[in-house]
Amino acid sequence: MSKQPVSLHWADIYADKIVREKGPKDHYTCASGITPSGTVHIGNFREIISVELIVRALRDKGHNVRFIYSWDDYDVFRKVPKNMPDPDLLKTFLRKPITLVPDTTGQYDNYAEANEKAVEKLLPVVGIEPEYLYQAKRYRSSLYAEGMRTAMEKRDQIKAILDQYRTTPLPDDWYPISVFSNFTGKDTTTITGWDGQWGVTYRDDETGESETIDLRTTSAAKLPWRIDWPMRWAYEDVDFEPAGKDHHSEGGSFDTSKHVVQVFGSTPPVSFQYDFISIKGRGGKISSSSGEVVSLPDVLEVYTPEVTRYLFVGTRPNTEFAISFDLDVLKIYEDYDTCERIYFGLQEVNEKRKAKEKRIYELSQVKEIPSEVSYQIPFRHLCNLLQINSGDADAVIASLPDVTPGQVERLRQRCVCAWNWISEFSPEEFRWVLRGKDDPLMDLDENQAKAIGELHGAVQHLNDFDEKQLSEEIYAIAKRCDIAAPELFKTSYGVLIGKERGPKLAGFIKTCGKEKVLPILERYL
Repeated sequence: MSKQPVSLHWADIYADKIVREKGPKDHYTCASGITPSGTVHIGNFREIISVELIVRALRDKGHNVRFIYSWDDYDVFRKVPKNMPDPDLLKTFLRKPITLVPDTTGQYDNYAEANEKAVEKLLPVVGIEPEYLYQAKRYRSSLYAEGMRTAMEKRDQIKAILDQYRTTPLPDDWYPISVFSNFTGKDTTTITGWDGQWGVTYRDDETGESETIDLRTTSAAKLPWRIDWPMRWAYEDVDFEPAGKDHHSEGGSFDTSKHVVQVFGSTPPVSFQYDFISIKGRGGKISSSSGEVVSLPDVLEVYTPEVTRYLFVGTRPNTEFAISFDLDVLKIYEDYDTCERIYFGLQEVNEKRKAKEKRIYELSQVKEIPSEVSYQIPFRHLCNLLQINSGDADAVIASLPDVTPGQVERLRQRCVCAWNWISEFSPEEFRWVLRGKDDPLMDLDENQAKAIGELHGAVQHLNDFDEKQLSEEIYAIAKRCDIAAPELFKTSYGVLIGKERGPKLAGFIKTCGKEKVLPILERYL
């Protein structure tokens, strides 16, 4: 039996590292999570998909994997996001848990849930289906009572770890838990005592009232982030969790958590730092969701789910890259199509590149790998076809030869994305509309009018020309009509689409077909 080649894809390399460092296990736990304090932007998505790719790599190697995604929805509501309805009402909930903040759009029970469900509905579209953990529910059911008590018992040890990374040591009366007041609902409280068991006494700093709560029954207590994160690593037995630059920086929360987790009797997960994502070519279009961030729905307007995955699969997580909405979109689709052709053996490359591209293609698929290649149409040409047909994807698909039933749905998705890109993001010079009977006519001189008349004659016999022959005929028309070829091109584009430039003229006329071109030219006869 031939030995399978070792994959050099970063997801496979990290999967091997997890198995090597954590040893043989019945299952491996991979974790991700975020506070749903606003729109989950595409930078946050990088963490989610990075974990999912490693989950896939582990499963491909025959391992059982638990993929958990934590909504840290018992965190404090710190500021009112832009563009939210009824901001004055929201201000009254500052310093309370975000699960107690109302959803002022009126769609969900609370603000946190609105942000959570927006993501949960969309992630399966790109092939991501984790097990969701809602931390507010867990804390309020006292699931972490033992963890909180351990933190209280080991507070001196925890304080010593945290102080190593602080310029000013924590005060002697510091406690490793925080409390939401039962009097005001806010976290503006001070812990004043602990009975050494389950009882914690706190004072509400706004009202001055005090009470003692029992960690086993209270819904008011939680651990602060730098203790909460490692406690949950221990509780869930997490084997892998990446983090962004802020958490992975020296003295950041990952640095402290990898020591604090030992207090809870466990070891830190395998991790890596993922880098930022920049956005290129958005122009003046603002995301409907938050007013300034780009989210997964925004990216899926322009990129199909597979191509969206491809962007992340093909880039190491610690490398910054840009998601483009400008002309780079054409190249990204072209690169994906090349990758697909290599996977299906339709394009020959060396063995090393073949192995690399095949693995990227596999991990880019939303679910199972298609049994046939998608309809390989250049994105630029598809954009032209859509503009000829006023965005009608079905008309475009019907006009294409040899589209198989298995290719239709993927092609339709690509049509939708291409039309969104043309309509919203493409450069002005890329967009055009065929002139209609009500559009104003161009002023033509005698030679221009004669040339357009001859072009009309050529188009009447369009089926007799291939693209090269038609191009030669256009140059011949220019010569016969004593007009410079560039001027004829400019005139033809003006007549056909009202612009000075456009797609390559001969190919454009062939693609449009005489049924669409002749009525436009006849206006000048």
